[in-house]
Amino acid sequence: MVLRVDLDGERPLNAPRDLDASMKLLKYTFLGLTVLIVIVAAVLAYVVATFDPNQYKPRIVQAVKDRMQRNLKLEGDIKLSFWPNMGARVGGAALSERGSDREFAAVRDARVSVKLMPLFSRQIIVDAVEVKGLRANLVRYKDGKTNADDLIGVPAGAKPGPKSDGASPPVVVDIAQVVIEDSALVYTDQAAGATYALSGLNLKTGRIAQGVPVPVDLSVKAQSSKPKLNVDGTLKTRVTFDLEKRRYALQELDLSIKGDAAGISNLVASAKGDIDARPDSREFTASRLALAVTGKQAAGGLNLKLDLPNLNITRDRVSGDKITLDATLSEAKRKLVASVNIPAIEGTAQAFKAGQMIVNIDLQQEGAAIKVKLASALAGSVAQERIELPKFAAAVNVNDPKLPKNPLEASINGAALVDFAKQTANMTFATRFDESNINGRVGLARFTPPAYTFDLNIDRLDADRYMAKPGSRSQQPEQPFDLAALKGLNATGTIRIGSLKVSNVKASNVRLDIKATDGRVDVSPMAANLYQGSLAGALVVNARATPTFAVRQNLSAISIGPLLRDLADNDSLAGRGNVSLDVTTQGTTVTALKKALNGAAAVKLTDGAVKGIDIAGSIRGAKARLGTLRGEQVQQADGKQKTDFSELTATFAIRDGVARNNDLSLKSPLLRVGGEGDVNIGEDRLNYLVKASVVGTTKGQGGRELGDLQGITVPVRVTGPIGAPSYKLDFNALATEAVKQKIEQTVKSRLEERLLGGATKGSAAKDGASREKSPRGGGLQDSIKGLFGR
Repeated sequence: MVLRVDLDGERPLNAPRDLDASMKLLKYTFLGLTVLIVIVAAVLAYVVATFDPNQYKPRIVQAVKDRMQRNLKLEGDIKLSFWPNMGARVGGAALSERGSDREFAAVRDARVSVKLMPLFSRQIIVDAVEVKGLRANLVRYKDGKTNADDLIGVPAGAKPGPKSDGASPPVVVDIAQVVIEDSALVYTDQAAGATYALSGLNLKTGRIAQGVPVPVDLSVKAQSSKPKLNVDGTLKTRVTFDLEKRRYALQELDLSIKGDAAGISNLVASAKGDIDARPDSREFTASRLALAVTGKQAAGGLNLKLDLPNLNITRDRVSGDKITLDATLSEAKRKLVASVNIPAIEGTAQAFKAGQMIVNIDLQQEGAAIKVKLASALAGSVAQERIELPKFAAAVNVNDPKLPKNPLEASINGAALVDFAKQTANMTFATRFDESNINGRVGLARFTPPAYTFDLNIDRLDADRYMAKPGSRSQQPEQPFDLAALKGLNATGTIRIGSLKVSNVKASNVRLDIKATDGRVDVSPMAANLYQGSLAGALVVNARATPTFAVRQNLSAISIGPLLRDLADNDSLAGRGNVSLDVTTQGTTVTALKKALNGAAAVKLTDGAVKGIDIAGSIRGAKARLGTLRGEQVQQADGKQKTDFSELTATFAIRDGVARNNDLSLKSPLLRVGGEGDVNIGEDRLNYLVKASVVGTTKGQGGRELGDLQGITVPVRVTGPIGAPSYKLDFNALATEAVKQKIEQTVKSRLEERLLGGATKGSAAKDGASREKSPRGGGLQDSIKGLFGR
């Protein structure tokens, strides 16, 4: 029998002869390999037996010093192995920073062992990695460099090398076990001003290879300065990874964290379940996933719980069971309870949907309660990375005994969309809230850092209905206001209000364009129609350090009387005209803001009246009292009295809460009034000197009776609280001015008579007789009687 086997596909073989030759070749090859292995093994045995690496410690230390400018200390023995595994063990070693004696890293004991034979087939099979007592300090400098760049081959100014063309076959890594005990790592980021530290690091794994579940047992203490963090964590799980397919899975996850983090003390957090993620294909699977967080913050606590029994997102299908989230957040005077329930999810990666989602929010704060219930269908797309509430309905109930209007209820209808691909979110809504119809849009222009947008339209709003009743709070020391929420706020938008009432001030066609950026809020323009006129200006609030405020406003053609009555319950001025204000201030209380006011203000009014005093009437009364010369007469403001004017102007220079004026001008057919003085806004006090001059004798306000005082300036001192000042007429100054004016008139008359030659002897005799009848040295009182006695 002849056996022919065609091995190369070209010619038949004579089986007996060729098989015998092949067997001989195989025999000699095997013998050669055996001899080679024996020789290599003998050489390795000899090297292991005779070679002592510890003899080369000085050379190793010097080489590190010369090449890296670092100091290496080798305090323990170095042990090498070559067969069947190549490995090294170092006991006690430390490496310094480059060009310094400061320690960069140190290890108490380390061992690495690699199987020798697989190396020839580009396989790295690590038998063991054991590290004990590792300490390392990594620093990232402000210029982006690190203190380890020279160790990983990144010289200063070096550029990344060319990418591999993919011709070389991949290196397969397989690690039998990793053991790390009692180790610590510190990372300092000088650019961010933060330090991160891991201590008490203990890690033990099973075999680490692609596609193989790796048992992991980890415990560590983590600390950081930004954010504040000090926690102890433990992790037990089985990790499966596939770097080529970018698949990562955690099975039998059991994570526990305890400590302080993000302002939460006594933090206890846990996570259990199974997770499988494939980021490139946007596939995700979770089962029996349960998250729980408890802790304390400020004067309250935190309790969060998430249950996700099953969620499966693949390229073809999306499905999941009911998802529930419950959260409770409590503080000293506030408690928030929220819950989210999402029913079963079904669909594809292109479009999925769920039944009616229910969200409940219950907020309790200082005797007030706010309850919100939202219901909506849920839809979305994994492929487009979108989640949508196509049509939601929310009911809001506010119960606060301190509000003038209580309770308050509102229903909100709208739609919401979150686009994770574009990092945006938008919501449109419409609601009827109390007496107001509100509609508009709110959203996020970006997620990180959050940038909010809004556009709101309100037909009418009475803000006073939602402010605490006057006197509802007990008398307490003034509390500072807190603008911390503005420091991280980025928002842009517009608010339009058809009819607005706030602090009893009424306005219409209100428009506020608002821009907030990292603690600074600009409201410009700020425009409205009010009290038969208009308002235009801007407001700037800066909360980055001590809160500062800047106000620039122009009120044109307004009726000042109704405005003051509504704003300050003050009926001291009437008229119509313009008011301008350009001031800055700073502080954390209203009192501090008033005392820190600086800037300027101006008033120009026409056809009005100063209420509380009748200057003409007071002068008329003063004339009848000049003979008594009793100094000053104090007169309290009387709302029934007033001083009419055809024009009133004044400017104010404001410094440290005190408004200084020196150019008051009040004009009327009868009077000309000037003045100067201070308005102490911080202390709510007035100290002002009004100077009134009689310029006419028309009837009305006692005009004819003041004929004798025409041209005389009457001083009126205004002092006391701004809301209820006192008026003091200075009779001494009035009398002196009257006598002075009479003497001037007499002297002028005598000079005219002499110059014109109109004086007669009879007149001279009469004048002499008159002087003889008057007692010599009668004084000012008799002169006044002589002047005004007839």
